[in-house]
Amino acid sequence: MANLDLQSSQTLGLPLAFHGTVIHSQGLDELEILENCFILVDNTGKIQALQSNVNPSQINSFISELGYAPDVFPVKYLQRGQFLCPGFVDTHNHAPQYAQRGVGRGITLMDWLNTVTFAHEAKFKDTEYAKHMYSRCVSGFLQQGITTASYYGSLHGKATQILADICLEKGQRALVGKCNMNRNCPDWYTDSSVQESLDQTREVIQHIHNIDSESKLVRPVITPRFAISCEPDLLHGLGVIAKEHPELPIQTHFNEARGELEFTRRLFPEFRNETELYTKFGLLSDRTILAHCIFLEEEEIEEIRKLGCGVAHCPVSNTTMDSFMVAPIREYLRKGIKVGLGTDCGGGHSISMLETMRQAFVVSIARQEATRVEDTSLSLAEGFYLATLGGAQVCGLDERIGNFAVGKDFDALEIHAIELDTVGIMTPVEEEDTISVIFEKWIMTGDDRNIAKVYVQGRSVKA
Repeated sequence: MANLDLQSSQTLGLPLAFHGTVIHSQGLDELEILENCFILVDNTGKIQALQSNVNPSQINSFISELGYAPDVFPVKYLQRGQFLCPGFVDTHNHAPQYAQRGVGRGITLMDWLNTVTFAHEAKFKDTEYAKHMYSRCVSGFLQQGITTASYYGSLHGKATQILADICLEKGQRALVGKCNMNRNCPDWYTDSSVQESLDQTREVIQHIHNIDSESKLVRPVITPRFAISCEPDLLHGLGVIAKEHPELPIQTHFNEARGELEFTRRLFPEFRNETELYTKFGLLSDRTILAHCIFLEEEEIEEIRKLGCGVAHCPVSNTTMDSFMVAPIREYLRKGIKVGLGTDCGGGHSISMLETMRQAFVVSIARQEATRVEDTSLSLAEGFYLATLGGAQVCGLDERIGNFAVGKDFDALEIHAIELDTVGIMTPVEEEDTISVIFEKWIMTGDDRNIAKVYVQGRSVKA
């Protein structure tokens, strides 16, 4: 039994154990690097013990104290240049846009939707296509170390159910929502009525409850695409569903582009701003994920703070469409608003959370310059926090994931920064490099080839 590897240990439902370097966030600017750390994950996938400064000779006695017989399960010893960190959380992602990433640069948001995106999403009416593409999508994000994703599906209820099935099968933690949209869309890509849109939403919610009744991995999310695509009766109906299911998260696009804001004002002249609009329909709460949030007015910022809404910051898509849009992330953080990062696949061309972090650093420097240093740029520790614990907070999952606190699920990445099987692009690690330098080199220059293993709830999920 002692000769089992970690994969065999998981198959038999045995605990997992590691000894080496562990890196995680305890807060926005609290990056904790624990060397000679022992971490034990029980057979339910939860972290049972985390202890730093453990000598290898102490491990057997430590295992005995935890109620296990030494040598019953293997301990993986991480070498220099190897470490564990929490899995990445993608707070804003369009699963049906996985195959259109990088298409449509240099055009406005509304033109991009009408000429590129709607035509692509319409393909998901074909359930066989949905199975094929969603399988590639989920596997692709797991490959990048994204252990949790908040997904917008297409408007098709059946395809959205397939997406949930695939997330559960492949072991990715996910929020999955049918996209609601019954106006200002092409005739061939629109919900036929308010009732159909609501009925399919309820069916998706019920399906996900059926396949994962305790929401251990997959949970439904109410998903109005944005106010432009929803008639008032549809927004009202979604608010009713939100009230019926107070545990469910809600997600929508919010203050994403100037043209979107102007169009929304024309459609809803009775509201001063989008915050007032969504509040009226019962769609803003501490369960709401607001994607983008670039042009919020001061009173809106204060209101979403009071309501406890989270912001999905999408720096890649915000700066690579037809303009360079900079969200005031430092202001949100300063005021205690929850913020996480989103790849925004496929408005965002990259599915890498590492690249998303790097672009967040660039955007924060632009904001610093624009505000004459009032809004300081993001530090490395803060960017990593947004990609892990901050994202977990936005998704309402921080009690379960985001760092390695005892009792949380073991959603983790095993990083190898040295001796890659293939030649990577990461800056070479040198003999004098400390673990903090190695960590920075990986964040700023590494890629998915450095992610040797991906775990969700203690299960190895990277192919």
